[in-house]
Amino acid sequence: MSMTKHPEDIQKVAKLIKDIDTAMLTTISENGLVSRPMKTQELEFDGDLWFLTKKDTSKFHEILHNKQVNVAYADKSYVSVRGNAELIDSPEKIKEFWNKAYEEILDCSYDDPSLVLIKVHAETAEYWDSGNKFKMMTYMLRRAVGQDVKASDMNEEVNLK
Repeated sequence: MSMTKHPEDIQKVAKLIKDIDTAMLTTISENGLVSRPMKTQELEFDGDLWFLTKKDTSKFHEILHNKQVNVAYADKSYVSVRGNAELIDSPEKIKEFWNKAYEEILDCSYDDPSLVLIKVHAETAEYWDSGNKFKMMTYMLRRAVGQDVKASDMNEEVNLK
């Protein structure tokens, strides 16, 4: 696993998470790590991830106390993004992100004052590119039997700051 810092890394992560509708957001609670599914915003990843929630949720209070979060995506590829979360109270931005699915998920309209945005400033991302099934199976088998997989391009960690 290599650690690089290049503008194309953001594009690579953007490509890998582009069509994944649900992400798992992990925060730190008093009792430890907590993960929950979040709807991915339909916009191009530029180093920041956006999510919508309500202020009366545990994730809101957990982010107030500890901004360190992780966001995981799993579908055709697997991506884990580590960063710091910021809570943004912006009715204009909420309206910009709003779509009909949120009315059902959050049981409110876009102008509800309890809504807040979570903006995750990505610091690093680790990904397992599983687009090539043969390469992925070879990688998993080598890893399972304890062989060195460091030289593989299946798994990479990139610096996004």
